[in-house]
Amino acid sequence: MSRARTRPTRDQTRERLFEAAAEVFEERGIGAATIEAIAETAGLTRGAFYSNFASKDELIIAMIEDHVEQSSRRNLALLAEHRDPVDFVTALRAVDRSQQDPLGRSPLLHMELILYEARSAEHRPELAKRLRDRRHLIVEIIATNNRALGRSGYVDPAWAGMLLALEDGFRLHALIDPDDTPADSFLRAVSELQRAIGLVASSDA
Repeated sequence: MSRARTRPTRDQTRERLFEAAAEVFEERGIGAATIEAIAETAGLTRGAFYSNFASKDELIIAMIEDHVEQSSRRNLALLAEHRDPVDFVTALRAVDRSQQDPLGRSPLLHMELILYEARSAEHRPELAKRLRDRRHLIVEIIATNNRALGRSGYVDPAWAGMLLALEDGFRLHALIDPDDTPADSFLRAVSELQRAIGLVASSDA
């Protein structure tokens, strides 16, 4: 009989490192976090860390990439179930963040990691790629919603960029003034934009 596999898979190891890194970053700050502390928190050796990532920066980029990929899959799945724009926004509001990846659970940590890496000219191209991926997702969501409303036409990626800037802005507001920045501020703003666009479209008809 073959022995049952007890060692974690590569994906499981990476997930443990992501979770541990998020914990250490939030406790010590990103700059003060060490590879040793991340590996220890994950219950792994430094060797296990280096077998997956060459540096802390590479780990951070991987965390951002993983978050973007998971967010895209989740949002596209919701979009497939909720073609109506209002239903889609309602479904987004109902998403349980506690079941998401570390950056999904903590949007502010996500922003902090992006700003940390944005200071490095070497890593900006990687961040730019993830930003383009997010824009493409927004374009797809808008195009699908437009079709559901019987609209057609080109979706300007700049519009997607504005929505992402709005979302990032609310994240910053939540960091500065959490008491007066509800967790669903961005989705409320999107709903208001949808309502305003609908009113404009009705008046033009």
